[in-house]
Amino acid sequence: MEKQPNNPLHGKRLDTIIEELLDYYGSWKALGQEVRINCFVDNPSLKSSLTFLRKTPWARKKVENLYIEVLGK
Repeated sequence: MEKQPNNPLHGKRLDTIIEELLDYYGSWKALGQEVRINCFVDNPSLKSSLTFLRKTPWARKKVENLYIEVLGK
């Protein structure tokens, strides 16, 4: 497996990223205020969010960027 020491997302699963963001923000509502994506606002669940983010590259990128920002804090 190729090493990517400068990539904070390397080896991170999308479900883990979402769970860690939920832990950090405390609720779907708070997470939805940070990243205005319907899968976090309208009847949110881990499963529906994963389905949406896997099919929608721009939304996934927003979530990944937020995760990188949170890591820096």
